[in-house]
Amino acid sequence: MATLILVRHGRSTANTSGVLAGRTPGIALDERGAAQAAALPARLADVPLAAAVSSPLQRCRETLRPLLDARPDLPLHVEDRINECDYGDWSGRKLAELNDEPLMEVVQAHASAAAFPGGESMRAMQNRAVEAVRDWNARIEAEHGEDACYVMCSHGDIVKSLVADALGLHLDLFQRLHVDPCSVTVIRYTRLRPFLLRLGDTGDFAGFAPRERPGDAGAAEVGGGAGAP
Repeated sequence: MATLILVRHGRSTANTSGVLAGRTPGIALDERGAAQAAALPARLADVPLAAAVSSPLQRCRETLRPLLDARPDLPLHVEDRINECDYGDWSGRKLAELNDEPLMEVVQAHASAAAFPGGESMRAMQNRAVEAVRDWNARIEAEHGEDACYVMCSHGDIVKSLVADALGLHLDLFQRLHVDPCSVTVIRYTRLRPFLLRLGDTGDFAGFAPRERPGDAGAAEVGGGAGAP
């Protein structure tokens, strides 16, 4: 079947301000996120792509824009089922204050039981994303052959939930995974099982250096999603 190249959107203004953006409109890439997106075409230059699929949110469209500009013949499809998790009443709130919510412990340790007030459950989020990928795999293979590759730009919790599904990992363990902004994750699907070929690849190892403590300059940057470390 097809090979899926999953891209988490570049760093956004919500990531740097420590806000759980969810589906809040108008969340754009920040300066660093725009630079990450600009580097994406070169990172994928050797990969023939059959299609690009995007979450409907602005930050994902902005992440794919340089790639689409570099490949004017690459078709773009918007897929609602890979939209960000609907965090409901949590959307737009600071992650620092959400850490005091009793539900956050459930999100971290028992995600399959977590449902956001006024939003959706994490289980429903994973189910719709997996369904979307299965449908796109079949479509890409039917139109371009079983060796075809396509790129899909989505959000941190969506990417992690898709990786968990590919690995046969229970959703309760998916918070053990981490994908940085504009990282590339690659899953090759076959008739019998998927293979995880890359996970959160940015080509940048600076992120493994010790992080600044809370209160230090730059400490407000957050990876994103309700499970951000």
